[in-house]
Amino acid sequence: MLIVITGPSGCGKSTLANRMLAEIENLAFSVSYTTRKKRETEIEGKDYNFISADQFERMIRDEKFVEWAKVHGNYYGTSRSELEKKTGQGDILLDIDVQGAGKIKEKNMEATFVFILPPFFPELRKRLEKRGQDSLPIILKRLEVAREEIKHCREFDYIVINDELDKAAGELKSVLLSQRCRRENREKEIKPILRSFASGGD
Repeated sequence: MLIVITGPSGCGKSTLANRMLAEIENLAFSVSYTTRKKRETEIEGKDYNFISADQFERMIRDEKFVEWAKVHGNYYGTSRSELEKKTGQGDILLDIDVQGAGKIKEKNMEATFVFILPPFFPELRKRLEKRGQDSLPIILKRLEVAREEIKHCREFDYIVINDELDKAAGELKSVLLSQRCRRENREKEIKPILRSFASGGD
């Protein structure tokens, strides 16, 4: 099962993704590729695979990506091999930008799509300023992009409003666990149980 979470920059999707990985068993994280500069708190190969623009463009030409997009002047993408590698590790959580999520939807990939909304526009601006990772011009650009991105929220299966972290984490966890309980996602578990009843336990 593939779970795609997305939302505007600063909505808290990465924080929520980390909570899910810590709290839910058999959930693997698909590490995206980016040409963005690594932040001090980020770990290579855990948060992102950091590569040069030349390397990224070579991967595009070689069709290595399931999806890719250029956001805020940097490339971001999900590699096909990364998804294939993580498939055997349980369900896969994919934390990507809104453009990338849209491209996966366009390909009709079997996935559950969750949009993370900040409570209000002023709160998103406050979060972007508080985290201290970008200059004011970049923050203003992120906010401009966010105005467009949130227009697509109704195209997604679920919406989690991240007004309070614990509440939002609880809602996202509920989405993931409920999707695991869908009949089509439990076929492997159901079959041996049904066979045991058919045979009377013999």
